[in-house]
Amino acid sequence: MLLGFHGATTMTSDLETDVRVSREAGYKGLELWADKVYKYLETHSLEELNALFVDNGIAPMSLNALVFVGFRGDEYPEVQARCKMMCEIAQAINCPMLVTVPSPTETRWQLPWSDVVAEYVTVLRDLASIAAPHDVKLSFEFLGFGWCTVRTPRGAWEIVQAVDRPNVGMTVDCAHLFAGGGLLEELEVLDPKKVFAFHLDDLEDTCKEAITDYTRLYPGIGVIPLDEICRRMSAIGYDDTCSIELFQPAYWELDPLEVARNCRESALKVLAPHFSIE
Repeated sequence: MLLGFHGATTMTSDLETDVRVSREAGYKGLELWADKVYKYLETHSLEELNALFVDNGIAPMSLNALVFVGFRGDEYPEVQARCKMMCEIAQAINCPMLVTVPSPTETRWQLPWSDVVAEYVTVLRDLASIAAPHDVKLSFEFLGFGWCTVRTPRGAWEIVQAVDRPNVGMTVDCAHLFAGGGLLEELEVLDPKKVFAFHLDDLEDTCKEAITDYTRLYPGIGVIPLDEICRRMSAIGYDDTCSIELFQPAYWELDPLEVARNCRESALKVLAPHFSIE
């Protein structure tokens, strides 16, 4: 398994810092926070962006994220344009995929699940056609928050299966699995070849209604049953990539290298019983 750092974990640092601390902390990969990439490209070329990773020996794992892709109505052409732009960046730096995120919608409670599935099947097939010429995959990430249209592994997996495109798979995020009420048994039916990304994180001990991105913690010190999640992911044969995605503002105030090292140390304790780590 390739263990990578994640730009959301050091949100207030720039891309160059993320790459540097990833290298210095012993990672080989980095999941890129898209806004940091856009900021870098305001004053640098795509060639310089690629050299940043090559020179530091850090592999871009994914570009995160193409957000709120469904139920966009007249705004959907903006999603298509953003997808194309992100794919062009990803292709230039040999980044294999974009993480794609389902939408909130005020009409979700009136929609039957079949309509939700139909919307994302249509959208993801269309975006997959945009991504394919760039040799880029789309990793569909369910979100456990109550406002999201797709909240569980089961829901995301049903959609990915119906999309039936070789460059469309899904992301499993431990915090969203726990927050959204997904069952651990839902992991057991996943095809590991269609799980394109695995996000490792933990959560504060709070009611699920109070969970936000900002209640995340270093892996292994919170309430998520990470050992059981990892055991089940390993049992289905998943052994691809893992990144440590924390949005904890308290960590943003710390030295980024310290955070990167703490993440790696805590992640290895969680992952080592189940995976061989690069």
